[in-house]
Amino acid sequence: MSEQTGKEEQVEENIQPDAAEQPGGDDPEPGGDDGEPRGDGHEEQPGRSTTGAGADHQVREPPGGEGVRSSTATDVPAEEAEAEAEPRGGEGVGSSTATVKVVLVPGGHVMTVAFAIGLRVQQLKLHLAAELRVPAEVLQISLDGRVVEEQQSLMELGVQPQGSTRMEMSSTDPTAHPLRPLRPPERDNVPDVITVRVQTDEGVSREVVVEIERPPQHKAFLGGYRHRLTEVEYHHAAAQTPPKRRPDRELVVFSRDSQTVHVRSRAQQCPVDVATQMAAVGCYVSCTSDRPVTAHGAYVTAEERHGARLRAVGLRLTTMRHAVSFPMYVYVCVCVCLSPGQVIRLQAFARRWLARQEVERLRRDRDQRLAWLQLQERRRRWEKEEQLKDRRLRRTNPQRRKDFHLLYHALETWRCEEEQRVTRCLQGADMKASLCSLMDQQTQLISGIERHRGAARDDGRERAVSRLLDKSAAPRWWRAADGRMVEMDSEHTIRARELRDLYKDISCSSVSQEQRLHVLLTLKHTVKEHECQLTRDVVGLIDREVDLMTRGVKAASLEGLRKRISTLFLQYIKTPAFNPEVAKLLKVPQNASQLKSDMFLCVACRRYLLSSDFSPTAGTGPSGRCRDCTDLDNVARCREDFSRYENILRRLRADEQRLNEEAKIPFLLQVEDLRYLVEAVWASRSALQASSDLYDLVLVRWERRTDWSPWNCILLSKEEAAAHLEVEDVHKAYEATFIRRIQHKHVLARRHFSQIPVMAEHLDPRPPPPQGDQLVSKTVTVVTGRRTSHSSAP
Repeated sequence: MSEQTGKEEQVEENIQPDAAEQPGGDDPEPGGDDGEPRGDGHEEQPGRSTTGAGADHQVREPPGGEGVRSSTATDVPAEEAEAEAEPRGGEGVGSSTATVKVVLVPGGHVMTVAFAIGLRVQQLKLHLAAELRVPAEVLQISLDGRVVEEQQSLMELGVQPQGSTRMEMSSTDPTAHPLRPLRPPERDNVPDVITVRVQTDEGVSREVVVEIERPPQHKAFLGGYRHRLTEVEYHHAAAQTPPKRRPDRELVVFSRDSQTVHVRSRAQQCPVDVATQMAAVGCYVSCTSDRPVTAHGAYVTAEERHGARLRAVGLRLTTMRHAVSFPMYVYVCVCVCLSPGQVIRLQAFARRWLARQEVERLRRDRDQRLAWLQLQERRRRWEKEEQLKDRRLRRTNPQRRKDFHLLYHALETWRCEEEQRVTRCLQGADMKASLCSLMDQQTQLISGIERHRGAARDDGRERAVSRLLDKSAAPRWWRAADGRMVEMDSEHTIRARELRDLYKDISCSSVSQEQRLHVLLTLKHTVKEHECQLTRDVVGLIDREVDLMTRGVKAASLEGLRKRISTLFLQYIKTPAFNPEVAKLLKVPQNASQLKSDMFLCVACRRYLLSSDFSPTAGTGPSGRCRDCTDLDNVARCREDFSRYENILRRLRADEQRLNEEAKIPFLLQVEDLRYLVEAVWASRSALQASSDLYDLVLVRWERRTDWSPWNCILLSKEEAAAHLEVEDVHKAYEATFIRRIQHKHVLARRHFSQIPVMAEHLDPRPPPPQGDQLVSKTVTVVTGRRTSHSSAP
């Protein structure tokens, strides 16, 4: 305690903090409604003057009460203070103190001060201005969002004695006079200030401002005693006093100069090695060859040189009068009529204007560049999001063969990770049991994928049949001489349209019994036009369904029979004799000679299939295995996803077609060839930053002025490719080591693709020119008498 009166027991009984700040009161405010944490567990009491944000506070001498009148009595006349105070029990109400919490806007720091409620807001401003070291004129105090007038007192604002209020204070000139605490809060001792009422021996009560100091460090317990009844511990005086300060020895032991080493290393190389010989004891230097050197011409002072420059400026402006544009001509004429000093000043203004124009141009270029970079960044981000969205959609709802390859690739990746985890963490019987469980999970997942694949295959077959029927029933279109589109229906297209509509009616299952009988009767009359085994089978199935329907058989039991009728009728539609328009849409040609020349043997399934059933290659003929066998082998063994390489090949073809419409090599490459180029040659990594995300890698030209080829390409990310295509000469932009590494990969690609006959035709017979310090073999002709010999020399 910094102040005590009377007996210690009587002081302890009469110390009563305000009810609003009592730890166990009605409104404890653990963090304060004002957003003020209480620090290390102590409650903030009225009469405490603090400044800070959060738990950090700066404490100042509180004005008000005993201390308030001492700090503000010089600012307020005694007559005004007595006029504003109301007598109550021998003590003026205006002299009672209240806790004022001032929030500094916009920093959020809080200053808490005990202030007399009878004083005006102007005195509060003066006190806070002295605390913050800013002029009082720039301070503006608000209460509940309303600016408070300076002549009003705290009592007029509704502040009760021993109460508390919260105000906001801002600066009208935040740029020149910002509101912030002068000292960092962590450097203060953070004392608590409380106002207590003490009763003296004479029975008179008075208010005393008490400060409780808490040092930042935790002092050791140096002894004391504990009350047996109240269990309150009391420390000795050594624990209540600050530590003894060491005497100042007036000698700086640790300084910046003694702890900092200044090292400066400079190297200087003379352009010519020179030496000077000096005469010394035992060394004589002759001076017979010496000659005196004198400066030629008169000495020119700075004023003379400056005057010569001014005269030259005037002469040059006079001669340039007829050789400049109109604005500069006016400028020259003005300059001729002025004195040299004014000419220089006018030139300075003109150069300043030109400099500002140049700065504005550079600023516009910078803004355009930044806007373009932001646009490119948004475009790349959008492409990445669309790519991830497409992959997620393909994995959740696969429909094509490529989608199922992606799904199986994800399954294989999961299986390898789980197998590595099991073999790393388990051993013996536990490992075998986990591997068996992993095999069962893989079997269940494969079964679910195949069920989904079967459903997708059925949906695809139905869509293919619908497309075939729509193409056969489509009318013929051509453009007339006047530019209008002409549409024409032939008897074959009308026939195909009737068969298409009838097939849709037959395949529809949600119809009534009368409508079904009508459709079956129409189908029976349609197929009876041609007499063959197929039509007889269709008619027999129709009669059977009609008989079962008249007997009251349910529609669910007739589903298989109706599907057989739809299948036979579709076969009837695909027969060119019954539907001539479908002949040009069939995969199997009707000409036997054409069929024979277009059939190939699959080495895996040993079936003769059309060339369209095989994957194209860069060679002269199709691959040895058909698409179905290749797909089955990929699903059963490697489970690889080729969609990433297909994206790279698709982008490569689009870029090369835009640069050169006659490009051939990108369209000769297939997915397998591009996969070899990316994996075996470039190791599936970017050549510059070694990025391994295949969805972000592209193949671009190595030399931009030469057509793309496997021996003139480089694998880069999309951002790197955009910067690489701006390079004019790669031999000047890249280092020799990097160029040699790229050329080595080009040699590997040339060696592989030269084995393909179609690709070998596009090889450049001339070797690439040597670069850097490579050795070049040249033929040297040596003539010795009548015999001539050739040798190879480096």
